[in-house]
Amino acid sequence: MTTTEKLRLGVNIDHVATVRNARGGDTPDPLRAARIAEEAGADGITAHLREDRRHISDADIEGLMDMLTVPLNFEMAATEEMQQIALRHRPHAVCIVPEKREERTTEGGLEVARDENRLAHYIAPLRDAGCRVSIFIAADQRQVDAAHRIGAEVIELHSGAYCDAHHEGRFEDRDRELQALREMSTYAHGLGLEVHVGHGLTYETVQPVAAFPEARELNIGHFLIGEAIFRGLQPAMAEMRRLMDEARG
Repeated sequence: MTTTEKLRLGVNIDHVATVRNARGGDTPDPLRAARIAEEAGADGITAHLREDRRHISDADIEGLMDMLTVPLNFEMAATEEMQQIALRHRPHAVCIVPEKREERTTEGGLEVARDENRLAHYIAPLRDAGCRVSIFIAADQRQVDAAHRIGAEVIELHSGAYCDAHHEGRFEDRDRELQALREMSTYAHGLGLEVHVGHGLTYETVQPVAAFPEARELNIGHFLIGEAIFRGLQPAMAEMRRLMDEARG
């Protein structure tokens, strides 16, 4: 594989719904954001339906399934309720993520190695229904191996620790985290897993990750929605796409 292969950009629209829900009502509409992102060249749309419905709602998922022509990546916790919703809608992909009610955002990767048997049985019906199953994990070989053993087709490596260290000026920690992401991208690819990366990526941090030859997709949400407040979603995405392509080339 060479770095000239196009790297996909998935746009997470959760925080458009966060702004909507802060006041109530119908605006801003996350479906409109998804439509604009799609028109601007997003390769996919990501939406996380949380147990407490703090941002994306069930109606949002129904609307996205009806209108999107690019793949929907449905992020969800490994609960029976979310499994049934995914089986009803059958999105292109489901990404299993850890979820805690008190967290502001997803704080780390899923602990797969300690829960292999349950997760293997949990994802089997999703795979049978035609959904690509992705597991959101830390850049840790134990977790990569476990994701492979349970039958996941894709892993998404959590880039939050790398991004946090960069923006906090902890550059030794940043470089260590980046190296772990790089090594686990190579390792997972060698096992036959498709590699995605996401969480916390910004204009400043995206290029070293985008340069990983094994990475096939980056999922970016909060930063792009924040930038959209100042410059609009399409220009914000265009700059991210430019940086990704530059790193890939």
